[in-house]
Amino acid sequence: MNTSNSQEIMANETTPLIPTKSSKKPKTPFPKLQIGILMSLLLAEPIASTSIFPYINQLIRELGITGGDDAAVGYYAGIIESLFFVAQALTVLRWSRLSDRIGRKPVLVIGLSGACISILCFGLSTTFWSLVISRCLCGFLNGNVGVMKTMMGELTDSTNMAQAFALFPMVWCIGSFIGPLMGGTLARPQDHWPALFANAFWGKFPYFLPCAVAACMFVLILFMMSIFLEETLPTKRRPKSTSAMFGISSDELLHQQYMAHTPLRSLLTPSVVIPLANYTLLALLDISFIVLLPLLFSTPTHLGGLGFDPATIGSWMALFGITNGIFQGLFFARIVDCIGPKRLFCVSVSCYAPLMAMFPIMSWIVRARGGVDYAITFALIFLIGIQVAWDMGYAAIFMVITASAPTNNVLGAINGLGQTSASVARVVGPALATSLFAASKEYNLLGGNAVFFVLIVLGGGLRWLASQLRDEVQDKDE
Repeated sequence: MNTSNSQEIMANETTPLIPTKSSKKPKTPFPKLQIGILMSLLLAEPIASTSIFPYINQLIRELGITGGDDAAVGYYAGIIESLFFVAQALTVLRWSRLSDRIGRKPVLVIGLSGACISILCFGLSTTFWSLVISRCLCGFLNGNVGVMKTMMGELTDSTNMAQAFALFPMVWCIGSFIGPLMGGTLARPQDHWPALFANAFWGKFPYFLPCAVAACMFVLILFMMSIFLEETLPTKRRPKSTSAMFGISSDELLHQQYMAHTPLRSLLTPSVVIPLANYTLLALLDISFIVLLPLLFSTPTHLGGLGFDPATIGSWMALFGITNGIFQGLFFARIVDCIGPKRLFCVSVSCYAPLMAMFPIMSWIVRARGGVDYAITFALIFLIGIQVAWDMGYAAIFMVITASAPTNNVLGAINGLGQTSASVARVVGPALATSLFAASKEYNLLGGNAVFFVLIVLGGGLRWLASQLRDEVQDKDE
């Protein structure tokens, strides 16, 4: 590729993603069918993964893994879920890089097939190690989320990207709401519908039905995707001989093919590393909040918790998820259009300090008022509002990461790096948060609130890191 063409490509890559009012582009039509297929795949992922939550502890107990020690059930359940993220962290980057070479669609097919097989194996598991192997298999074979983000970036441009990425948290929240309902309803069907499920098979594998339903969802989506989903990788989307018909010069096509085989270290520029670092710390802090919230809910009031029963905990967490999903689906794109992704991300991460501060505040309210009353209800509603603002940071940073790729052909690698680092953060975060929580209470560090102080400091670090993002991210499609 000659020097003049290289300079022209590099010059085109510096065009702002978010256009100014004076140069605002007409809005590109939203690719509803393609994004609808991707969202159906995304919806199936949390449904399948969260459907095991209602019965995983009972399954472990019934398999005799703990030797009758009920206190150890949560420990083994945590190991099974953590190993999924460990396996994903080890392989997701390879799947994303592979999608830069062979195409997005083949990798999604492999990921869907792997998820389908692993959830069936989980339902047929009768030992602890078979549970571990099935969850690890799912993590090893499934790089779908990173590839879906890549395809979303390739299907959209600066005028409709915010509208597309706003769907990620909304659909994920809906799936996380449906999954536990499905798992809890369909587990042990022989107890609920003895006439239909009288066969001895259901007595031997009482938790297979929710897994089978999840697997059927994957098969249906796989069938639909193989027919209707279009390949988005430029070098696989059209024959090379006809590339000029679509406005892609042969030199640019060669440049994209070269970039797809570029070593990872050459992609680790500040414009890529800083967004990925923000995403990693965001994932660490978010998973810490997620594991601390049910701890606060379930901890007795005399230890600084709210003392909620499981039904109350489930109701509040379901309300959190639905409110968050609806708000982002309705308002995220409008907010990005008004203030831009960087400013929105800075506002979102600034909410982490008050989010953490609400934990000791609610504990103080319970102690001061002698129990849980309407004041806690108002505090929890306020907490929901802060959490919604905090969670908008995910879609905002996805936009920035997508725009940081110099060409579409390395977008998979960049999303893979982000998904790898986020998976590591989600392995470390729960252990870090729960250990700090236990130490804070056991040794009365800062009145039992040391864990929240440490996380607030980390939140301040994320706010500083957010300020290092580029004010105007690049649009590779201009």
